[in-house]
Amino acid sequence: MIFEMTTQIRVKDIKEGQRWYQTLLNRQPDFIPHKGFAEWEIISGCWLQVAEGTPSEESGPIRLGVRDIKGERERLVKELNIDEFEIYSRREVPVKWGTFTDPWGNLLGFFEYLDKTEEEERIKTLVVNK
Repeated sequence: MIFEMTTQIRVKDIKEGQRWYQTLLNRQPDFIPHKGFAEWEIISGCWLQVAEGTPSEESGPIRLGVRDIKGERERLVKELNIDEFEIYSRREVPVKWGTFTDPWGNLLGFFEYLDKTEEEERIKTLVVNK
């Protein structure tokens, strides 16, 4: 039985990386177990680890669900100088999505449910299971 998940992103400079990811996620890390490492619990049981090291090429993207992808894109353009963040949608896909990169080349992104009732049901499920 799988009950939790972690994913790791590597950055060349942990201080700069931690600062960048704090801005992206709008909060401090939940856990800093040792030098060169910071960790955020994105949702219950789902952890994003930022570690100092050599970034991996062509992995990802890691996409995070948000309620307002356009608003988040505007925030990232302003606060993190993200300049390439197109938002896409397709008739057969129930979300709109966009991908961008961090300063170390890691692929990240956001997605937003088109059906707001479905979005609220997903959020309720996550909160109940927390």
